[in-house]
Amino acid sequence: MTMRADMIQVTRHPSEGGSAWSREYFELKLRESGRSYHIHHPFNIMLNSGRATPEQVRGWVANRYYYQIAIPIKDAAVLSNCPDPEVRRGWVQRILDHDGFELGGVKDAGGIEAWLRLAQAVGLTREEVQDLRHVTPAVRFAVDAYVNFARRAPWQEAVCSSLTELFAPEIHKQRLATWPEHYTWIEAEGLSYFRNRISQARRDVEQGLEITLSHFTTRALQERALEVLQFKLDILWALNDAMALKYGVTN
Repeated sequence: MTMRADMIQVTRHPSEGGSAWSREYFELKLRESGRSYHIHHPFNIMLNSGRATPEQVRGWVANRYYYQIAIPIKDAAVLSNCPDPEVRRGWVQRILDHDGFELGGVKDAGGIEAWLRLAQAVGLTREEVQDLRHVTPAVRFAVDAYVNFARRAPWQEAVCSSLTELFAPEIHKQRLATWPEHYTWIEAEGLSYFRNRISQARRDVEQGLEITLSHFTTRALQERALEVLQFKLDILWALNDAMALKYGVTN
């Protein structure tokens, strides 16, 4: 964790004190948190620079599946705690994105199915991914902690925790840019999950950011929002720590 913490540089506001930050400065502070996003983790850097072995790639895919199947459960927790029907109407799309849907003749298999296709593309079977045999205890603990947070926290805080999506498009772009070149053994159609999430994450950010900027309007609430977002960043970092411990990091 020290390596990540060393990357964080805090911008100081000219009028830093007890008063609320402007929406613009608050958004800047939220985006600044991306300096501790797991795009900087050594395990992720190894993956996206082409240094990972097939075992490390497969280990990452199998373990991240546990996070993927938790996302719609987390989003359902937000819905269950949110009294605002307008927010619920928008937020439910996230569950459909991951679980898939068939409505009015339109059918989408969803992100979890796309992840299973990625698993097959890297040489795993659907069965061994779905039965979670490869998932490390530390990954389970971190993901479960995130879901439990979303269930128990005020729904606005659960929404704020989702703002790691601010930084997600870049990590997906890196995978799409480097994996086909470095991992020619991976079937290209398996990378569709990353392609789909670039546009979906941008859409989700608009909703989550608007809710966060509109709700966290005092200095105390804004600082709490930064704590919540850091908690989620730490969850993602911990997932990579767990996988690095199990599979190693190739220099």
